[in-house]
Amino acid sequence: MVTKKFKPTSAGRRSKQVVDYSKLSKARPEKSLTLTLTRNSGRNSSGQITVRHRSGGVKRLYRVVDYRRIKDGVPATVVGIEYDPHRTSFIALLSYADGSKSYIIAPDKLAAGDIVVSGNDVDIKVGNCLPLERIPVGTVVHNVELVSGKGGQLARSAGCYVTLVAKNNGYAVLKLPSGEVRQVNIACRATVGQVGNSEYRNTKLGKAGVSRWLGLRPQVRGAVMNPCDHPHGGGEGKAPVGRYAPMTPWGKPALGLKTRKGRKNSSRFILNSRKKS
Repeated sequence: MVTKKFKPTSAGRRSKQVVDYSKLSKARPEKSLTLTLTRNSGRNSSGQITVRHRSGGVKRLYRVVDYRRIKDGVPATVVGIEYDPHRTSFIALLSYADGSKSYIIAPDKLAAGDIVVSGNDVDIKVGNCLPLERIPVGTVVHNVELVSGKGGQLARSAGCYVTLVAKNNGYAVLKLPSGEVRQVNIACRATVGQVGNSEYRNTKLGKAGVSRWLGLRPQVRGAVMNPCDHPHGGGEGKAPVGRYAPMTPWGKPALGLKTRKGRKNSSRFILNSRKKS
């Protein structure tokens, strides 16, 4: 995919840059694989705002994506590559030989008409899903499981990939896009290839209205608020923060404060953290 620019007929179009969707399928999404989600505008069951700056947006159908790929040995034909409003990557509609259908995350270079299959003894081919113990070292994969049978959790967004760098003692060593190096059980599954739509990072919305279509509301700086609304607020004219550190609206340090409680179980599998100590 390539990005598309527009003629500067207005201020919003002058800097707008989007991914060219002309090669995607024009068909409606598979009805049996779609759901209608209730929009909560960032509010909980009591109506209180728990996530700020969320509201509105265009209506969207949720596509049910198969992250597990447990239909082993049944070849599937790619019907088409489709746009998914709930994720940055594209999705591929598969039609299996037994008549069932499912959506998967579309890897790069996968096209309509290709055949993909999952299982223990399948070819190392883009779109095929198999355990890490069957994948050669140096292969680029995505949709990687952290727990065998749970479904892919790593490398699912546009352009992401994970490199299999080693195998030892029943674990596969993976290098993530963030630079983190971690171990995953060798029985966990992964899909061969890199996630498609890598040009997504080059998109530019162009105008504030596009953010509203996406369900994002404006953000206001704390320094221009009143003291009752934000610790940075108040003062005559442009006033400094006046505290030992930038604060959140609730008075907690905004930069550098560690919020992770305890040591998670999965931390012992991290060999090289993405954070520089």
